[in-house]
Amino acid sequence: MGRWIKPEVYPLMAAMSFVTGMCVFQLTRNILLNPDVRVNKSHRKTAVLENQEEGEKYAKHGLRRFLRTRPPEIMPSINRFFAGNEK
Repeated sequence: MGRWIKPEVYPLMAAMSFVTGMCVFQLTRNILLNPDVRVNKSHRKTAVLENQEEGEKYAKHGLRRFLRTRPPEIMPSINRFFAGNEK
């Protein structure tokens, strides 16, 4: 690869690979776990699915439950410094 790809392109390739991986992950997650996606033929026949519990489980996954306990700040120490109440 060293002959036809310049070293300046490596960061771009890394970023594009990361974004492509995120897209593939989200699409796979939706196909396999989303209760609104109907791949199964028996689910496609029903007009309205009665799957409230499955929808709640999909919407309230582990990462979202963890983030609810965290303060809504990305860098709290910098926020406190610029707010003027450094501890």
